[in-house]
Amino acid sequence: MNPVVKPKEPMIMHPRPSSIVAALYTLRDLDVDVVILHGPPGCSFKHARLLEEDGLRVVTTALDESGFVFGGHDQLVNVLEKVIEMFNPGSIGIVGTCASMIIGEELHEAVLEVNPDMPVIEVEVHAGYPNNTKGVIITLESALAAGILSEEEFTRQKILLKEATEVEKRHGAASKEYLEPSRGDTKYTVAKRIIELLKQGKKGITILNAKKETGYMFADINAAVNQAASMLRSGSEVINMANLDDTLGLGRVRAHASNIAGDLQEMGITVHEIIGGLDEYPVVGDKVNRLIKEKYNDFDFAVITGVPHAISMDNLQGMEIFSVTNGPRQVLPLKEMGHDHVIVEIDLHPKTLGVSHIVESDFGATLREIAKEEST
Repeated sequence: MNPVVKPKEPMIMHPRPSSIVAALYTLRDLDVDVVILHGPPGCSFKHARLLEEDGLRVVTTALDESGFVFGGHDQLVNVLEKVIEMFNPGSIGIVGTCASMIIGEELHEAVLEVNPDMPVIEVEVHAGYPNNTKGVIITLESALAAGILSEEEFTRQKILLKEATEVEKRHGAASKEYLEPSRGDTKYTVAKRIIELLKQGKKGITILNAKKETGYMFADINAAVNQAASMLRSGSEVINMANLDDTLGLGRVRAHASNIAGDLQEMGITVHEIIGGLDEYPVVGDKVNRLIKEKYNDFDFAVITGVPHAISMDNLQGMEIFSVTNGPRQVLPLKEMGHDHVIVEIDLHPKTLGVSHIVESDFGATLREIAKEEST
């Protein structure tokens, strides 16, 4: 019997997300108070600074050439003691970097020496993993060992992360050796087309399939489609689907879902179908596919925001598809999937850190302005 040979995965040449950064964001989602990056002062600088906007303190052991040669154990002990003294945290994360992991630093040895009386999540990670989800899994494993995460939630998260990785391999940033970054279609042109469809009374579906806090801006686009339909008074029916189940996920993620749903409700916008939680973006595709087949297969167009490439095209084939992503390298894969219009909300992620209400998007603002002009 011949062994099954797995197809060789492409070598990805364009830059991809870092497992170290993924670990930082996961510690944020676990509501850790302070994170120590054990490595050079510039490692993950941009994301470390951005996470401070979201209430997470990030400090560094600032390893230099001497540390690369002689080790950084004493520096880590020193920083850990200072963090406890300065911030009196309820929990601490320690994240490895390429430098500290290559020289064989043992994070646990420093923790044993200091012996803090609060939970410490030790994340021995580097940026050499092909999938950044590895950084999340390592962090969650340590959180489980520290008693911060339940076994049930850990198992659930692993399933989601595995599927997230597969989504990227099928139609995302890991689907080709090199993906040229693109700003996608012009927002004004795409907005004009949606306005035309609404003026014609066409039936549309908006699908919010956002990843965690990015939903604060992606939801604005779904809201804008509804508001444009209302302003135009054409009788166009708009059905809204959203992954805003606030009973699923880590506490911070559930709070985001609740906040966004509350804002939509205040705007007078009904979410007709809840398709999952804000961390379930990689697995909602089957539910959306089934809902469209059973209830909405005669609709004319769909506007998909967040992670559009996780939504199956099976029952969207007869519709005009508009998708909104925040990844410039995601434009080509979406076009190849059959999406008619693809736009990119640049710098969306930084604008949604540290917020608790929906943030206006460029595309949403464009839709509202054109609808206002067309309705007068």
